[in-house]
Amino acid sequence: MSSIGDLSAVQLRDALAAGELTAVETAEHFLARIDRHNPALGAFVHVAADLALARARALDTLPAGAERGPLHGVPLALKDLHDVAGMPTGYGSAAVAGPGGNPPLAETDDDLAAVLRASGAVLLGKTQVPEFGLNCYSENLVAPPARNPHAPATGAGGSSGGQAAAVAAGLLPVAPGSDGGGSVRIPAAACGLVGLKPNRGRVPTADAQSDAAQLVVHGPLARTAEDAALLLDVLCSPAPGPAHGNVVRRAVRAAPQGSFLETVRAARRGRLPWGDRPLRIGVSTASPFDSVQDIEVSAEARAGLEAGVAALRAAGHEVGPARLSYDPEYPEAFFDVWTTAMGTAPLDAEQAGRLTGLAGEFRARALRRSAVELARAVTVLRRVEQEVVQAYGAWDMVLTPALAMTPRPLGWYWEGYDLADPAGADQDYRRQCAYTPWTSLVNVVGLPAVTVPTLWTRAAGDDDGPVVPMGVQLVGRPSAEAQLLAVVAQLEDGALPGSRPARRGAGAPGP
Repeated sequence: MSSIGDLSAVQLRDALAAGELTAVETAEHFLARIDRHNPALGAFVHVAADLALARARALDTLPAGAERGPLHGVPLALKDLHDVAGMPTGYGSAAVAGPGGNPPLAETDDDLAAVLRASGAVLLGKTQVPEFGLNCYSENLVAPPARNPHAPATGAGGSSGGQAAAVAAGLLPVAPGSDGGGSVRIPAAACGLVGLKPNRGRVPTADAQSDAAQLVVHGPLARTAEDAALLLDVLCSPAPGPAHGNVVRRAVRAAPQGSFLETVRAARRGRLPWGDRPLRIGVSTASPFDSVQDIEVSAEARAGLEAGVAALRAAGHEVGPARLSYDPEYPEAFFDVWTTAMGTAPLDAEQAGRLTGLAGEFRARALRRSAVELARAVTVLRRVEQEVVQAYGAWDMVLTPALAMTPRPLGWYWEGYDLADPAGADQDYRRQCAYTPWTSLVNVVGLPAVTVPTLWTRAAGDDDGPVVPMGVQLVGRPSAEAQLLAVVAQLEDGALPGSRPARRGAGAPGP
């Protein structure tokens, strides 16, 4: 059998199920990798070695015939936005720190942690996030930034940046993220992974007031389509026992052919979820932010898009231009809805004074926003949803670049300002929109989407710089996650031009 670090998540799951590996030796392997490599990566902000090993020992001593979950013994971690019993929840923020500067320990699991625990997973700890998950980069005032394993002077993206860095560096086999404006797809694209945002309602999600437009959904970050499908099957399970709050539970959860993993495996055998016909895929670089700023698509982003077009055509699909445009009211409406969560965060004045400049400024604006203004913004986004779903319906999928630029240097967003200075908030936000102009729209309209790397390149003018991934985003029709994963499998099997092995790109730490 291959070494533990060489196994995909599916192979690791199978080895654990067959008794070829124990949960303890698997946990020990990944904990050792975290101990060795995390100081340079900043992926983990809390490692719960004792809790993880106790959990692994309990799994290894289950009596014969006892039911084992679909991820029995598989090591995972959660973003530091989720409650895991016995672990601190810091939200990436100095504002929630208690006495001694430490965030409080969670007494119970939240819904996502409960689902993963019921699946048999071993939770190793918590990973780095931006403050309250607000940004597309994982840098804050409380812990080292999550670095891109392929180019450590750049960021891993956000808000699931720690998760992406950990998977890309082999500190985790696969990871669950949450995506409210691109927070799975952005770090996956920056780190050369597959990142899937499921359809709205596919995965049971807390229905909180802080998510007024229902933007957020959990999804997998993985090295392969099969690994993403494995985790998506688990994420679609309802939380065991009483829900921790209201839960969105719509009747779209199961994959049309059974499990998502079965769908991907069937696609590799030639049984495609769309039948024998080619897919019609429309290509566009138009962005909903075009009405308020000049969105520049870098040469590297265009090369990644062209590589994706070529690979899709080689797979037999019909790929052509899609002439799309977007409501000019989108940028303001999205901003108003997106920043509402900071206004509802339960912080007193002293705590609010410890926020980063961007979070503090956006909280102040949210608190000044009236309920009528928020209702109008939600109305605009619902109108955008109807228009976009209808427009995208002319194609089976819509293809865009994943990101507009190569991974951004650490500190780039607030360059010229201090991270705690609210004067830098507007520049920071504009740069976030310029870096990732295509992802937030997909959350607004609720469609499923996936990012996949299509080539590896150096940034223009940096001939001696690190080789980094560039990729594409595919947006599917409603509830078409199975089709998206099948297309990713086709691209993987077609040996994308200039691609690197999907499980570990050069530049990631070794064993």
